[in-house]
Amino acid sequence: MTNKTPPSIIALDGPAASGKSTLGRTLADALGYLFFDTGVMYRAVAWMALQRDMNLQDEAAITELAEKAQIDIRPPSKPDGRSCDVTLGGRDVTWDMRNAEVDANVSVISAYAGVRKALSAQQRRIGLRGKVVMVGRDIGTVVLPEADLKIYLDASPQERARRRYDELIARGEKADYEDILKRVVERDRIDSTRAVAPLRPAPDAVVINSDELTAEQVFDRVIALCK
Repeated sequence: MTNKTPPSIIALDGPAASGKSTLGRTLADALGYLFFDTGVMYRAVAWMALQRDMNLQDEAAITELAEKAQIDIRPPSKPDGRSCDVTLGGRDVTWDMRNAEVDANVSVISAYAGVRKALSAQQRRIGLRGKVVMVGRDIGTVVLPEADLKIYLDASPQERARRRYDELIARGEKADYEDILKRVVERDRIDSTRAVAPLRPAPDAVVINSDELTAEQVFDRVIALCK
């Protein structure tokens, strides 16, 4: 009996710091697929707005910024742990937008309907080419509801805060666990209650809770689903 053809479009959703990026990158490498973490697009818009000292509560202005943003995502050009290159108008902002200020504000940006519409269209075009592992919060429900395989990766807020804390410490940055936990809980609240594309599993998604699982164990479960 031969193996089935692996799913061409894999949607991987879940809350912040649930391990989606780690799983998505490993899965894409194993299958030879494009790894696309859609969160980088929202981070790019949030970073750009903060750099310009814009009022983040001005939905119309932020939406216009997202519509005009020249965001490009390419395979990684440097062996520094990045999963892709993210450029804004040709400038590499891959690590610039990975900071606490963007962490604290990206959910506000991503809740705006116009921002989601502008960026979802770009995400969908890329995903429909196939052979892609697309990571986000509304891939299986909104961006690519026709995905061949939908995974919803979950974990408790405490476990996700611990992982984010360990990640920051490993990079040599200062971190406070209680502050990180507070931001994780608040981000969950914003993501799950927003009017447009709230965070939730698709009805046909396979839900995996990773609290008691290693990254390797999660990968083994998902690769088995692919094969």
